[in-house]
Amino acid sequence: MANGKTKTIPITEEGLKMLQEELEYLRTTGRAEVAQRIGDAKADGDISENAGYDEAKNQQAFLEGRIMELEQKIKYAVVIQNHDTPPGQVGLGRSVSIKEVGYPDIETYLLVGSAEANPTNGRISNESPMGRSLMNKKVGDQITVETPGGTLEFEIVAVD
Repeated sequence: MANGKTKTIPITEEGLKMLQEELEYLRTTGRAEVAQRIGDAKADGDISENAGYDEAKNQQAFLEGRIMELEQKIKYAVVIQNHDTPPGQVGLGRSVSIKEVGYPDIETYLLVGSAEANPTNGRISNESPMGRSLMNKKVGDQITVETPGGTLEFEIVAVD
């Protein structure tokens, strides 16, 4: 990095395992599949005007970029532990249940580092507006989150 400091990437043990598994898959199966597509496209003849060959080469470039990205994330990953935060307090690796003020529905999220965030699967980043607002809060606390649609208020109903 420009200032000489390396940014660590907080990640859960499960998240690190998922990245390692994806990396292994891409290095083996992914590369083999792309190499096969390139070979098949070359077999079709002149590669100068071969859309299949161009597409396969683009897939190869994307695959190699993703492999490099995963290698960097894994290299700088620091596994977070639930005990890094006091019991009942929201922190990395903790599950938090919230409800929007005035509504009965409860949503539960796992607070994770940005490397493994996936909101549709209930994993929100500590760097997201919601994640930043939740950090270090406790059951009963209310948070305010600015969204493109306006300001939302939530109450924390459980922390595991």
